[in-house]
Amino acid sequence: MEADREKSFAEEVCLPFLRKAQNMDGGWGFHPQSRSRVEPTCWALQALAESLNREPEERVTRGLQFLRAAQLSDGSWPSMPEEKFGCWVTSLCCWVLLAASDSSPASGAGLRWLCHDWPRDTTLWRRFLSKFSSTKGLHPINMSYRGWSWTPGTSSWVEPTSFALISLEQTSRDLLPPEAIRRRELATAMLYDRMCPGGGWNCGNPLVYGVAGEPLIVPTVWALLALRHDPMRPENVMSLDWLVHNIASIRSGGSLALAKICLETYGRKWPADAPTLADLHENSGFFQSVQVVAWSCLAISERSRWLGASLAKAT
Repeated sequence: MEADREKSFAEEVCLPFLRKAQNMDGGWGFHPQSRSRVEPTCWALQALAESLNREPEERVTRGLQFLRAAQLSDGSWPSMPEEKFGCWVTSLCCWVLLAASDSSPASGAGLRWLCHDWPRDTTLWRRFLSKFSSTKGLHPINMSYRGWSWTPGTSSWVEPTSFALISLEQTSRDLLPPEAIRRRELATAMLYDRMCPGGGWNCGNPLVYGVAGEPLIVPTVWALLALRHDPMRPENVMSLDWLVHNIASIRSGGSLALAKICLETYGRKWPADAPTLADLHENSGFFQSVQVVAWSCLAISERSRWLGASLAKAT
């Protein structure tokens, strides 16, 4: 009964919202009738491609054309077409375009840019200076591990690192840049190094001035999804336990959708006292965000394409 209710919720509420919110240029804004941006366009395309009903080819085609047109000459994507510098959304674009049969050149160029985009906080010079910092014992992280940043040339953060790892993991071997294996090793080590002491992740600092950082739902989910191929690793199990313990208190539609995706991917049961997406929408009417609606669609889908098949049940 609950599965049927969620399926109806996706078909009757979520998917019509996304279809109506598409702009004339083929993209989506963060909210209906707002300017098209790369990030919400990526999530809307993921949701429509994975929807329970087959989407009109023209609708998805226009969205893919918007993404291809926004790509910069160096292979990266900016957050919006008018900008001239690429950023973390390159991972999302590659992830989406890898599933499109005629997009290999675009996604290949984006992946090469990703593998050449190193965070500046972990350069050899910065690592040398950190040895003499008066605060080095207050937030002890291993600066030899390197992930990805929101903006090129800045610090490694959990979420952009997770998106890049997922994108590289989805890539066929013939498209992977030579540097990809090393980047994945360093970034995976960086995620585990940045985990909060009791499990879970925040934006990137497990300790702040000697005090344990508080984990957050969204970065915890993306880190766990990026690390999903090692489900029994103790750090992952601990972080899943933290996530399960905190689901009942979620009041954000986006966080709830992502938590559902994560638990089902790892084969964990949804807590009996946790709300459903349909319940949360009925009580708060949270839908004015294209991104949240897209995540809700993906939470209800079987994830056969966009994230790969779910893992064998871990617990």
